[in-house]
Amino acid sequence: MLFWPLFLLVIANCFMTLAWYGHLKFLPHDAPLWQAILFSWVIALFEYGLMIPATRMLSQHGWAVGQMKITQEVVTLLVFVPFMVFMFKQPFKLDYIWAALCLCGCVYFVFRTP
Repeated sequence: MLFWPLFLLVIANCFMTLAWYGHLKFLPHDAPLWQAILFSWVIALFEYGLMIPATRMLSQHGWAVGQMKITQEVVTLLVFVPFMVFMFKQPFKLDYIWAALCLCGCVYFVFRTP
């Protein structure tokens, strides 16, 4: 069943997005770089704890590495855009729709059978 690995990918990506950008929101801007790195690494540990089982499960379902990576990129866009809009109050742009359509093309080419 593909639900669990895909669910883990979504949750893992939430943690990774927070690890990459959360320090900009939750740490003072004058905090030392080592604090930002430590903050991010602690959060990223949870991401790895979810991403590794997800990719292993997808591999057991016969997915190729390229298919897993493109799926992860789609999940990244699905997670990052709401994160950016709601957490950082950035405006939603139509370009995100175009990017999503480009990723749909990537999905098509990576998952089609030759």
